[in-house]
Amino acid sequence: MAEFSWDVRSPLDRALIAGSYGAQGDAGVALTEIRDFDLVQVMARRGKAAEMVKAAQARFGIAAPETPKAVDTADTALIWSGPDQFLVLSKGGKHTIEALAAAFVGSASLSDQSHARALISISGDKARAMLAKLSSIDLHPDKFRVGAAAATSMDHTSITLWRGKDRADGQPVFNLLVFATFAESLWHTILDSAAEYGVTITHSEKLA
Repeated sequence: MAEFSWDVRSPLDRALIAGSYGAQGDAGVALTEIRDFDLVQVMARRGKAAEMVKAAQARFGIAAPETPKAVDTADTALIWSGPDQFLVLSKGGKHTIEALAAAFVGSASLSDQSHARALISISGDKARAMLAKLSSIDLHPDKFRVGAAAATSMDHTSITLWRGKDRADGQPVFNLLVFATFAESLWHTILDSAAEYGVTITHSEKLA
């Protein structure tokens, strides 16, 4: 009998080609796929939203977002994903679904999304202009500040979008989670939208 095994691969394994793309010269957009992360959906059970919030505070030392925003701790990000629900994004296995189960027993249902989503970090001085082509969200820095989040759509594809901390050079950083089955299609759409500005393409094991 032939041996069979599942190889875990990035949803963008075929589509992402590291290097430069589009207009030549200084790139206005940097696209980085973040790989090998833990992502858990936490959703309050009926009538248990307050208990879920308390459980999150006890587990992470910070209140879970109850409005569209993302908050960071030393080793994780909590990202609003809808009423009475949020995502836990982390690395290194500390906040896997197994590790979180005891903390939220009775107050929330958990769903492991680690291999169900692709995570793309978008930065650069033309990042906002490029995203404006694809999203109806007002991304003006006075409106969509660091930590702002939205459950929205891009090119008819559902995404979770939030603004991370600015780069050291002051350029904005936007993070995007998309379902793995739509990741390749959206990736090509993003590349087409960014081509006129010049693009630097990479992948990383580090969270943005």
